[in-house]
Amino acid sequence: MAVSKTRAKLVDVARQLFAKRGVDDTTMNDIAVASKKGRRTLYTYFKSKEDIYMAVVESELEMLSDAMEQVAKKDITPDEKILKLIETHLDSIKMVVYRNGTLRAGFFRNIWRVEAVRKNFDTKEIKLFKQVLAEGKDKGIFDIDNVDIIADIVHYCIKGIEVPYIRGQIAEELDDEAGWAYVAKIVFGALGRKDTGKE
Repeated sequence: MAVSKTRAKLVDVARQLFAKRGVDDTTMNDIAVASKKGRRTLYTYFKSKEDIYMAVVESELEMLSDAMEQVAKKDITPDEKILKLIETHLDSIKMVVYRNGTLRAGFFRNIWRVEAVRKNFDTKEIKLFKQVLAEGKDKGIFDIDNVDIIADIVHYCIKGIEVPYIRGQIAEELDDEAGWAYVAKIVFGALGRKDTGKE
């Protein structure tokens, strides 16, 4: 338990330093000093600054994954749930990037490094989409043939709009409610949602 607590503290301190100074301007020594753990302890857990940066990204993605799992457990209809999952994904990614300040530039610049760490998150997210889509299909809410393929497509579509969403480039002239109404229209159209009498 002490091992994971020490590692978690180092990751949290690194996250804060990266947010304030940027990844490039933070040294391993800075992290060791700020964590009051010493360089030897830091190097016991992480071989390099790259390793600790990836651990920061991974911990952020774990929090996002937890938030999405909470949405999937909600007692709401599958059509409401799929929209809530999409909104949670996009808003959480945006919050992570903004909360981490100068990590923002690094996040976009290092998108391929980040991509390697995302595999686990992506797999979990696709699984959640499959569950919700299967439930919607079984209840006659969605008219879809292949849940697996549709789950993959939904996942990659959302992933594809992360950057413009974070930068506020999507429907910037609309308020949130109007913007999400367009999202609902596109998603429900793609899923062949049956008219449930509510919008």
